[in-house]
Amino acid sequence: MAVKPSKLTFVRDVSNFRSFDQRSVVTIGSFDGVHLGHQAILTQVKERAAQLGLPSVAMTFEPQPQEFFSAEKAPARLMRLRDKVDALLAFGLDHVLCLQFNSALSRLTASDFIRLVLVDGLGTQHLIVGDDFRFGCDRRGDFKMLCEQGQMQDFAVQDTETLEVDGQRVSSTLVRQILQQSDFDRASQLLGRPFTIKGRVIYGQQLGRELGFPTANVQLNRYSAPLSGVFAVLVRVGTEVYQGAANVGVRPTVGDLVKPILEVHLLEFDADLYGKRIEVEFVAKIRNEEKFSTLDKLVEGIQRDVKQIKAWFAGANQTIN
Repeated sequence: MAVKPSKLTFVRDVSNFRSFDQRSVVTIGSFDGVHLGHQAILTQVKERAAQLGLPSVAMTFEPQPQEFFSAEKAPARLMRLRDKVDALLAFGLDHVLCLQFNSALSRLTASDFIRLVLVDGLGTQHLIVGDDFRFGCDRRGDFKMLCEQGQMQDFAVQDTETLEVDGQRVSSTLVRQILQQSDFDRASQLLGRPFTIKGRVIYGQQLGRELGFPTANVQLNRYSAPLSGVFAVLVRVGTEVYQGAANVGVRPTVGDLVKPILEVHLLEFDADLYGKRIEVEFVAKIRNEEKFSTLDKLVEGIQRDVKQIKAWFAGANQTIN
């Protein structure tokens, strides 16, 4: 059976979910970060799909369930939805299905979820999920129920392999903890690539330019970020890579933000980046974000940061406390 080209399907209302025209091999999860643990699961999905000659499908949610129920108390995201979908498709999945997690979806019972989404919607022939997977407003949905329903509705259920690195289970929670410790080498090891934040440069108040340090600002659109402070970074603009100084936070000296923002000052670079997509790779932390008593003190702090970051990139200071 021929496999469809890779694509994203975004379903806003599960009751209007138009079914696939063939059966599929499916996995379900938040996939935040698409780290090595996720990649191990995706490998299982791809291998089983190839064996059965069926398309592989990763199903995720937007917003993530914890964000729907907990709002500002939800864990910080490791990546945006767009970047997650790109990573899943780049890994070789045939389809990424994104269900909008809304009130209607949150009210589905476990039985309704299996019927509407897995059976009628995706035509699931083989489902791969963790044995701790839970779903349904009635909290009846678990691995055991999936196995029982699979026998009755003709789909197989397989649990995922747990991946450990240096004796620790690889998870999005662990990656967040590592990033909060600013251990970027360890984070890269768990992610299988450097930790980056991608986004489009937006117009800001241009305060940085007035202070002598123009910045490219990227809106994070979340109540929290996986890291905070001032960092040495590498910035990719198209095919070019620049050194930079970045701040992730709420600008306490100015006091104009509730949600954190990413601000990047590119070293030895002066061009208009508004509207361009950039990728910011974090390589070292300089200090925590702090509130200065005056704008003049803020400028002095930025000057020290830039000097230290230039020294770090020059190799004069390989250890930043």
